[in-house]
Amino acid sequence: MKLTKISDGCENKSCPAVYETDRGTFVVQGYVISDPQALKQLGLPVGESAVEVPADLLKGNHVVAE
Repeated sequence: MKLTKISDGCENKSCPAVYETDRGTFVVQGYVISDPQALKQLGLPVGESAVEVPADLLKGNHVVAE
């Protein structure tokens, strides 16, 4: 899978980010949700996980310059 960073929250490589793949999908890097109540609300099936990212990341305020 080839990843292309399209949005990130900071200059270093350890901040939340969004990547486009060569498979027509997106990968989101963020903070793992570990709050039991939030996980219960999500009701995630086996094999899925959830991450939290700053709202600005998904609103396009941190687009990576090409």
